[in-house]
Amino acid sequence: MDYKQYIKIVEDWPQEGIQFKDITPLMDDGNVFKSAVDDIVTYAHKKNIDLVVGPEARGFIIGCPVSYALSVGFAPVRKEGKLPRDVVKVDYGSEYSENVLTIHKDAIKPGQRILITDDLLATGGTIEATIQLVEGLGGIVAGCAFLVELSYLNGADKLKGYDILTLTSFE
Repeated sequence: MDYKQYIKIVEDWPQEGIQFKDITPLMDDGNVFKSAVDDIVTYAHKKNIDLVVGPEARGFIIGCPVSYALSVGFAPVRKEGKLPRDVVKVDYGSEYSENVLTIHKDAIKPGQRILITDDLLATGGTIEATIQLVEGLGGIVAGCAFLVELSYLNGADKLKGYDILTLTSFE
């Protein structure tokens, strides 16, 4: 399916000079959203996934239906102060700011095969930080899956050595 036709470009948002890629039209169409989730699930089946991990907030939107379809759990990665129990954390830079990501210390068991999901691969900072959290807890990153890649931002360069699926790309 040509997912790109369901991505709307919003000029100058969230700041001037940015062309924001809005995935909500893709999610608004149940058949298209199901197809995207199914494509990621097909990829994940080949990876023998034990757990899906996704950074907030759009990583939840993608990761939760994928984990449901795989009959595996989902572990959220959140900004500092959002998770209620003991966490591990990592500092990182995203497209727009410097942030801290956290995950519960008991979210991942050593040796579990993890699929990381998010809506978009841009600079790679968020996913690189998520990988650090997963591997810091002993998880094995079996793959990373995205609806959209902004290849002109070279985020995949930060993920060398990891298997990546993107459903559509903007050059």
